[in-house]
Order: sequence, then structure tokens, then C-alpha cells
Amino acid sequence: MRIALLTYSTRPRGGVVHTLALAEALAGRGHEVTVWTLGRGGDDAFFRPVAPAVRVRVVPFAARDDESVGDRIVRSLAAMAAALGGEADVVHAQDCISANAALDAGFAGPGGLLRTVHHLDEFTTPALVACHERALVAPAALVCVSQAVADDVAAGWGRRAEVIPNGVDAARFVGAAGSDAALAWRARLGPYVLALGGIEPRKGSIDLLEAHARLAPGTALVFGGGETLFDYRPYREEFERRARELGVSPVVLGTLAEEEVAPLVAGASVLGFVSTKEGFGLAAMEALAAGVPVVARDLPVLREVFGDTVAYGSDVEGIRAALAAALEGSAPRDGRALAFSHDWRDVAARHEDLYRRHLAS
Repeated sequence: MRIALLTYSTRPRGGVVHTLALAEALAGRGHEVTVWTLGRGGDDAFFRPVAPAVRVRVVPFAARDDESVGDRIVRSLAAMAAALGGEADVVHAQDCISANAALDAGFAGPGGLLRTVHHLDEFTTPALVACHERALVAPAALVCVSQAVADDVAAGWGRRAEVIPNGVDAARFVGAAGSDAALAWRARLGPYVLALGGIEPRKGSIDLLEAHARLAPGTALVFGGGETLFDYRPYREEFERRARELGVSPVVLGTLAEEEVAPLVAGASVLGFVSTKEGFGLAAMEALAAGVPVVARDLPVLREVFGDTVAYGSDVEGIRAALAAALEGSAPRDGRALAFSHDWRDVAARHEDLYRRHLAS
């Protein structure tokens, strides 16, 4: 099959990681795969090398410091829609921006557009609200990475979604455990609680800050990553204000090179994964592969995906208690077997089956 996968960014967000891994696994099964993306701020390639069997199309998207989030969304849709085209049997968007661009361009394949809902958002910017809604109601078929998100889609929009969980590159994170690079992070930072995805509302960053501040001294709080199309500056300012009030100084690493991520995870004492909304929890699954204990917010979707392999907290005090227990060596059962059960080759096979059924219908 000729398969077009669409994503909104070249940066290492969860949906982008998913898109590239799925593309490579599908190409490994003999399909002709093209990945389309927006190249923000002069990007002309993804955050990591992509297998040569996958064709990559980066649509230029210049940065503008003087525009609102709404204007940026409108401009991104127009830029991507103007570029999309070519022959494809299957067109599969991985986010609301690329889904709307495909709909605007009439780029959908003979069976109509497919869209994966990685998680549901609650936006206030009108352009994003409209983008989110249309990307749920207009595609011909939906995919979700967990049953919990599929249930939310059914309850809120009356649509049935195919559930295909994420894959995980577990071997990469197992290999990082105990590596020189992981030990170097440990030497640089000391014992640390790690959070990935940057400082933003959905990641529950302020709750993690509050919980960590209540721990006994001696363990750093480290934030890594955080590339996003959206403007979270007010939340970041609130985070910094609260850190000053608490008298704490978290380490904010910002964007990381791809080769830095697995050792950083493997060097952590615990991963704080306290998002208020998630679709699967890829970063937490990667931490389990590295043998790092995980403290997660007590959400139905994370109970579904992780079961008893992680510790849960439903509020700041619960998160603090779970972090303290993990730091003292009291962790749930080993989660490596769970991480290895999510193989991208299996995920690709399930997508291939979905695509064939989609075309046949």
C-alpha cells in the first residue's frame, strides 16, 4: 500500500515519535510510506534520522514572534494544506492540525481520512477548539491508543474508534540502563526525579513541583523536553513564581538531543509522570524499560495501560508519598515485560489490517 502519515511537527513530541516509529515499521512490512510534517522555524528534517525506506516531506513553516496562537494555527493549516498531494491509498493524520489540513486539501485516499486521537484536549483558543472538533467528527475513521480515550470519544462524539496501543522501543532504553551516558547524567545532577515533556498545564508540572518540594532534601527535580506549537508562557511564569515561593530550584534542561533522552531517563531515580490528560503514556513505558520506577497520576487511562507496574497519586500529597516511597526503594513490580510487550512490529501489523478493512469498506 501507498501510505501517507501526517504529523504537525518535526520535534520530539509523543505523537511525532509514534508517527516515525509506525512509518518505519510499516515500511519494514513492504509498504510505500511517506511522512508529511511542518518544518517550524527553519527545520528541514525530523529530530532524529528516519529509515531510508520512509520518504519524508517537510513543509516549510517560518516562525513569527508577533502572531497569536490562533493565527499560527490558521497559518499552519494553510501551509500544510497547500503542500499536501500525490497518490496514496491510505492517508492517516496523527493530530488535529494535520487532519484539518488534509481535509482542507481533499487529501484523504479512496477510503477517506483516518485520524489517530492520541489524547483529548480542552482548548480555549477558538481556532484550536474548531480544529479539535472537526478532527474528531470529519475523518472517515478514528484510531485511539487506549480504550479509555476511545470510550471518551464514544461518550463525547458518538463515534467508535479502533484501539491500537502504542509501540515502545524498549531495547533502546534497556540498553541505556547503566551506560556511561546514564552515569554521566547521575554524576552531573545527583539523584533526580525526572519529568519529560516540558513545563505545561497538561503535564501537571506545578503539581509535581509542589510534591517534590515536600520531599526530604537531596533529590533534584529535572524537567526535560518541551517543544510545542502552543504558547504556555503564562503557565511557565506561574511555575517559576511558585518555585520562588517554595524556595526550590528545579533543573530545566529544555530541548534534548535524541541521543540524550534514553540515558537521561535511565539515570533517573524515578520518573514523575503526573499528566492531567494522557492517551497512553509512552514516556512512562520507556522509563519502565530502563528499569526506572514511575509515579503516575491516578487516571483511568494509566490504570488501563500500566496496571500495577507503576505507583499512583491522585493529588499533590499522594504524588509526594509515592515519590518518597520510590526514592526509598519501595517500587511496584518490574515493568520491563510490559514495555517489551508493546512491539512496533505488532502495532504496524494491526494498522495494516485496519487499512485493508478501511479500503474494503
